[in-house]
Amino acid sequence: MNMRSNRARRLLALATLLATVHSPVQTALAATPETLAPAVPTALPRSALEQREIRAQLSPRRYTTLAAEIGAKIQRLPVAEGAAFREGQLLVQFDCSLQQAQLNKAQATLAAADKLFKANKRLAELNSVGAVELETSQAEVLKARAEVAASQVVLGKCSIVAPYGGRVAEQKVREQQYVQAGQALLDILDDSVLELEFIVPSRWLTWLKVGAPFQVRIDETGKTYPAKVRQLGARVDPVSQSIKINAAIDGRFSDLIAGMSGQVLIEPPAE
Repeated sequence: MNMRSNRARRLLALATLLATVHSPVQTALAATPETLAPAVPTALPRSALEQREIRAQLSPRRYTTLAAEIGAKIQRLPVAEGAAFREGQLLVQFDCSLQQAQLNKAQATLAAADKLFKANKRLAELNSVGAVELETSQAEVLKARAEVAASQVVLGKCSIVAPYGGRVAEQKVREQQYVQAGQALLDILDDSVLELEFIVPSRWLTWLKVGAPFQVRIDETGKTYPAKVRQLGARVDPVSQSIKINAAIDGRFSDLIAGMSGQVLIEPPAE
């Protein structure tokens, strides 16, 4: 009796185990067509560069650092830092009293040499002076004339005028300060046109052309401004498949200055 009951219990446990386990065949048959069908993308994936925010910084059209060409004391800096100036306006004036005195001396030497040469020339016509003396006096005139020219060049470097209109970005020296030749004096920039440089995917070249308009949102002002593409890069970066674009703000805006940055709002056309 005990053997029959034990056998019955084992058969019952085996039946219960088989009922709770699904075979791979049953699982596959239970799968719907939707779960078996592969996923089909609805659109082509965008490149990493296209998904990233395009940033750009405002830069001046031209900028440079003015340096001293002679060693002298600064007498005047008529244009303050941050102020605007026009082309040809005086930016730096040196104290060139010594250079002016050297020019006066050279001019006096030239006058004396010229008088001596003219006198020897007249005596040579009368056969009263030798040819060597005449040639020597003529050489002294040429030498004195060269010294005058050199002094005039040095004196001309006693003032620095603006090569173009713009603004003083930074004053590196102060009035009454003595500077050496080659020392930096002023950083100036031409902000008549504010330019932008940014990177875009190279496949945008199929539709992005010179003169194409777009918008740029500047962080410092929180405003959006019009801009235009001015020039395309000369080559494509083969690693990132990108190209540099040069653009400019379209118009003059008093609240924009060089160094500001923002987001370029430009999107490829819908395919």
